[in-house]
Amino acid sequence: MTSRLCRATLSRLPPAVRRPRYDLERIEPGIVHLGPGAFHRVHQAWYAEQWLATDPRWGIVGVSLRSAALREALAPQDNLYTLAIVDEPSSLEVIGSLRECVVVAESPERALGCIASHKARLLTLTVTEKGYCLGVDDHLDFAQPDILHDLERPREPRSAIGLVVEGLRRRREQGLPALPVMSCDNLAGNGRLLGAAVRALAARADRGLAAWIEAEVPFPCTMVDSITPATTSALRSAVATTLGVHDAWPVQREAFLQWVVEEHRALESPDWSAAGVVVTRDVAGHERAKLRLLNGAHSTLAYVGLLRGHQTVAEAMNDATLAAEVRRFMLEDVAATLSPVAGLDVPAYVAGVLRRFANGAIRHELAQIAWDGSKKLPVRILGTVRDARRLGRPLDRLCLPIAAWMHFVRRQSAAGAAIVDPLAARLAALARDGTNGDAAADVAAFLGLEEVFHRDLAADPAFRESLQRTYRRLADGGVNLT
Repeated sequence: MTSRLCRATLSRLPPAVRRPRYDLERIEPGIVHLGPGAFHRVHQAWYAEQWLATDPRWGIVGVSLRSAALREALAPQDNLYTLAIVDEPSSLEVIGSLRECVVVAESPERALGCIASHKARLLTLTVTEKGYCLGVDDHLDFAQPDILHDLERPREPRSAIGLVVEGLRRRREQGLPALPVMSCDNLAGNGRLLGAAVRALAARADRGLAAWIEAEVPFPCTMVDSITPATTSALRSAVATTLGVHDAWPVQREAFLQWVVEEHRALESPDWSAAGVVVTRDVAGHERAKLRLLNGAHSTLAYVGLLRGHQTVAEAMNDATLAAEVRRFMLEDVAATLSPVAGLDVPAYVAGVLRRFANGAIRHELAQIAWDGSKKLPVRILGTVRDARRLGRPLDRLCLPIAAWMHFVRRQSAAGAAIVDPLAARLAALARDGTNGDAAADVAAFLGLEEVFHRDLAADPAFRESLQRTYRRLADGGVNLT
């Protein structure tokens, strides 16, 4: 049987494989992270690796709300795993900052105890947009099933928001200081949204706790970026071949990495800048540019690329017509809606994004990017559409990813394929029973999804007409883009 990656096998790894530069025995759990998925493990955990080289207080406890898969994979490996940097040239690094994986569904007391520990210094989250349980108005949805459960049984939370509230309540009860709570998800104003949701849930049960959170707990905004394809059997095989040992769950990302954090007095440590983190007062400017330029273009490539028969981002970028349309989408349509950001050269940023998309060494599946469209499109595209309307600018190219998403949903439903989305059942039913290929009728049916389209856009004639035109152009399989 092939040996597993673990502390005992670290010394046997090839010299070219980077490994922890610190004593794993001395690491303390200073960061509690909710949602230790692939992005967290290639991003925040890598930054923690840099801090641990000089300060042992920044180890990570990963907290999964339901799935035990990561714990089962990494526990036999002493929670070590391999990060593959997929570029030209590629490289491998063993990450040791994740020291424990806890599953709330199995051990809620253990998870809450980690947040309420005197060693905890930072609470971070990557739970995707849907994990914040927000309604169409971006406020906490008190009708959401997990939130309803947490209102009835707050000491046994199921939601990420409920877990944060109960963890903070215990810290207050024990006389421990507050700790910063930091969203690292792609949500505009993520810190403000998270803070408002936490305070809203806390206020339902204990206004004193809500007031303490308001006064003591910072919720800094952040912006994160790095293309992170899903782990594949090919990656597992390649990693095992290079290491000479088996890693049950390696992860991969591109070489580019970015983390922008809002300046706050409570964030004096760790040494953010030493690890390459940008600390600024204008996270919103960086965030808006990234969400609208990079993420908006990503969704456009995904939905249109799938219609045109492509499977990966790099393959879609080899489609000259589509690549040119995405470039115009960024430079001519999105950029016109952005306010200037200090230090951000938009044309250079766009050029860099397009180079990253064209990286043939990394296999980023368009189908993965297409997941959760009902949550992604409002933050990636619809804000740009609103600003374009206000500025009197054309909308057709901005409607391209929206119309392509509608076609994507119809195709998935017609093929009986899964729609990975919080609104999956409704989308499947709408595509099956509420659309027939007629642009006006189909667009009207989708615009009725209030969770996706606010009434201002759904009732806007110019937006509706532009969306219908674009929908018709894509009806032949996404060929007619211009």
